Order: sequence, then C-alpha cells, then structure tokens
Amino acid sequence: MSKKLSATTAGSLPKPKWLAEPEKLWPEWKIKKEDLWEGQKKSVLQWIQVQESAGLDIITEGEQFRIHFVHGFLQKIKGISWNQKTKMGIRNNRYTVEVPTVTEAIIRPEIIHLKEAEFLRKNTKKKTKFTLPGPMTICDTIANNYYQTREEMAFAFAQILNIEAKALEKAGIDIIQFDEPAFNSFNQETINWGVKALETAIEGLKCKTAVHVCYGYGIKENINWKQTLGDQWLEYKTIFPSINDSNINQVSLEFSGSKVSPELMLLLPDKEIMVGVVTVVSDVIETVEEVENNILSALKFVDRERLIPSSNCGMAPLSTEIAIAKLKALGNGTQLINNRN
Repeated sequence: MSKKLSATTAGSLPKPKWLAEPEKLWPEWKIKKEDLWEGQKKSVLQWIQVQESAGLDIITEGEQFRIHFVHGFLQKIKGISWNQKTKMGIRNNRYTVEVPTVTEAIIRPEIIHLKEAEFLRKNTKKKTKFTLPGPMTICDTIANNYYQTREEMAFAFAQILNIEAKALEKAGIDIIQFDEPAFNSFNQETINWGVKALETAIEGLKCKTAVHVCYGYGIKENINWKQTLGDQWLEYKTIFPSINDSNINQVSLEFSGSKVSPELMLLLPDKEIMVGVVTVVSDVIETVEEVENNILSALKFVDRERLIPSSNCGMAPLSTEIAIAKLKALGNGTQLINNRN
C-alpha cells in the first residue's frame, strides 16, 4: 500500500480582524498589550481547528504570536536598535522598507518562542511544525551597522537560531522550518555561504529540519518582480544542488501557478519536498481537482514517500475566509490522492 501523503501549510496564516490589522504583511496589533497573549492563544486554537478540519496532518501555529515572520523573532534580540531605522532595499532591492539596525554584537537573552511552541504541542495530537527566519533572510530584513560583512552577521544569527531550535525541539516540535526567501534573490551568496549558515542553524538537531524557499508573499512588489523573470523561473536550478548537498531534511518550494518546471525537483533527490499546490498571490480558490493535478504533476518527479503537499508560501496577507477555503482545497485534494491507493 502506498504511503499516505501528509499535507501542511508553508507557514503564516492570517490574523483575525480583532487581533491585528487584516491582510497586511506588517500589521499592528489591535488589542491591548496586557490582553495580547490570551488573544494570540485564542487565534492559534482557531487555526489549529481549521487545519485539522481541513485534513492537514502537520499543524502550525500560523505565526499568530508574531507581527512579522522575521521581526517577531528579532524583537527579543539584544544588539538591535528599533529606534535607529535604516531605509533598506529588501530582496535585492525588490522593495524598500525602513528597518531596525544592528548596532552591537547580537545576544539572545532568553528562549524566544518556547511558550508558543509548547502551546502548539499541547493543543494538537498531530505532528507539529514551527517556523523560524533563516540567517540570510534575517540579514536581508535588518540593517547592519556593526558586523564587517553580511556573511559574518548571518553566522552570528545562525548560532542564536541553533540554540532556539534546540529548545523548540525539546518542547516536542516535530519539524523546524527555516524560511529563506532570500535564497531566490541572492543565488551566488546562497551557494557561497547561505546554505552553510543554514547548516550552522540546524547543527545537532534530531527532529526533522526544513528550509522554505519561495518567490515571496502575495504582495504587489513580489507579483511585479515575478513578471520580470521570463517564461521559466530558474533560480531553483542554481541553488538546489547546494541545498541537496546539505544536511537539511526537507525543502519547501513554490510550484502552483508559477513558472517553475516540476523537473527541477529532480535536483533534490535526497530531500523530502514540500511542494506548493495552492497559491497565495490570488483570492481565487483552487478546485479540489486542481490541487489533485498539481500533486500528480509533482509525483512524476518526486517519490511519493518524499512528497508533502503544501501552500506556496505563507498566507498572512490573505483574508481569513480565503485562507480557510484554500486550506480546505489543499486537504481535500490531498485526500483524493490518498483515496486512490
């Protein structure tokens, strides 16, 4: 009998309107600081129920405790000035944002996401996944006014991430995923030092480890950038060999609605592949048959034992209603494949 496919989501899920500004990548919290933790937990419980009802087998907390997938981690790191903002191009100048600045050696005074991981683990019997920003992507989302090079800063963050990841593993998290969309913007740097920094972040972990490499959230700047990439998106072709040679266990990639050839998955013969079979750039809801066909396309190039149906990227900028519908399509499409065998 063929192995049952286990579906999951790439990472973030929309925050409810009562918790934070809706459909924004950088929202503001809408409830008082003293009520925030309880509100975040309430939202996580709702999303756990949605994921389980949709038929997903690997559950996340949807990054409900974080205002942003990178800055939510950085807020408790010492050595970063949140008052000294620097205007900086993000993802190789795809868009410009005022970001906090590293002004001295970074120090992590405490485990940052431990309570959140413990809360997730306590509230589902299914496998769990927890996301962290990858070292290169952190360094492409924060200004450097201390370290000699971006590479040096990345390895400093990698060491902090490694300690954090070990604490999350101890809390019972099954998969720790590092989000590295910057890999697609800096291909040569990824080969030169990005993957090595990632390996520093996962050193000594016994749980499954994953790296998420996508073409970005469904925001205008990313959508416009994709239109400049031509008829074939070949960034994966450049970086996948280095990732396949690494110690990472899983690779999460963008596929549905993209111009990524499924043949590029052949460059990852030694990895489990979380393949994006629902998009995050459109409010159009995939039919169950479309999800099924996306999975079948991937199965032509990836062994069933190594395939994990997922979303292309995080869903934070989408509306809650659209995200729920897409998760249902993801779960139902996966179930169609499982029912065949």
